[in-house]
Amino acid sequence: MLNQKRFLMIPGPTPVPESVLIELAKHPLPHRSPEFSQILLECTEGLKEIAQTKLAIPLIFAASGTGAMEAVLVNLLTTGDHVLAVNNGVFGKRWADMASLFGAKVERIDCPLGSAVKLEQVKEALDKDKDKKIKLVLLTFSETSTGIANPIKEIAELVHNHNNEIVVAIDAITGLGAMPLKMDEWGLDVIISGSQKGFMIPPGLAFAWVGERAWKLHEKSKFPRFYWDWTKAKNSLLKDKTTPFTPNVSFICALKEALRLMLAEGIENTWARHERLKQSTRKSVKAMGLELLTSDAEASAAITSIKAPDGIEIKDIRQKLKKDWQIVVADGQGELQGKIFRIGHLGFVCERDILTGLSALAEVLHSLNFPLKPNWIKAYREALA
Repeated sequence: MLNQKRFLMIPGPTPVPESVLIELAKHPLPHRSPEFSQILLECTEGLKEIAQTKLAIPLIFAASGTGAMEAVLVNLLTTGDHVLAVNNGVFGKRWADMASLFGAKVERIDCPLGSAVKLEQVKEALDKDKDKKIKLVLLTFSETSTGIANPIKEIAELVHNHNNEIVVAIDAITGLGAMPLKMDEWGLDVIISGSQKGFMIPPGLAFAWVGERAWKLHEKSKFPRFYWDWTKAKNSLLKDKTTPFTPNVSFICALKEALRLMLAEGIENTWARHERLKQSTRKSVKAMGLELLTSDAEASAAITSIKAPDGIEIKDIRQKLKKDWQIVVADGQGELQGKIFRIGHLGFVCERDILTGLSALAEVLHSLNFPLKPNWIKAYREALA
């Protein structure tokens, strides 16, 4: 029975509000009905507001976030195109690897795990592009595997000053809804995200906001595509008020409710809430005597990555949190597996949840004979104040 009390404190899937769960439990609508078209159009307008755009067209696919990453590549590239990709971890590397697989010539900017890319690194890579061959820049907003946030606004400005035709594509799967992101104002050309993060829905929907510069490159792309074709999706949305293929109807109805909740809170208030959760988590964990993977200046507001304490294994912390407290935190990924654990504070999460998670973590560390410092609760209070 108590396993129904299980609480996810991972970077995704994230907790789902009851009103969103209720939408998922209803009988599905016909996907070629006026009722569904109205819901789809309302979701489209809501997605524009979340990404702070009036110019880009949001497209919705039944897919994972990785599907949206692939859609960017097959809609924008031609074999042999030059791509600049920032690699901060598992997901930055994944996007670069995918671009290579599809025949792009990929220049990678590799960063130490737990560090954001430096503007000097981007400038150096752009300076090498003397013939202006780069067509596409791939950049992760919040690298889920490490918990860093890249300076996407400043990078987009650097890129477009170098060559105004380059398309800047942002993986905002974890970051959107957690941290300030202003697509139009910052000159971002493509943003992608997924339903299971800040949008507070189970995995199953992928989103792509496509701006004018990206549409121009899309028109030149000679890469084959069918399901992922942005032109098909745009035409169906604008002309027929629907999707070209069968959509995930129940999830789009849930999206409408999730967007209603997000917009009722207000996007700037949502950003501020995530910043409070980040600060309270980071300051409390450091006060316990634990070490964080990322610096405060480069930390994502969606997730906090914590290094393994001396003499204690990550698997023991995670197992005891799950068994004794019904709280699930994430292991590290790739090279960081077993070296860090990750606490998500993304989406349908409030201060009470963070305090509960931190209290459980303190008990687990105490039971594992970690020399827990007692002033972490004071740090939590100060962070909220």
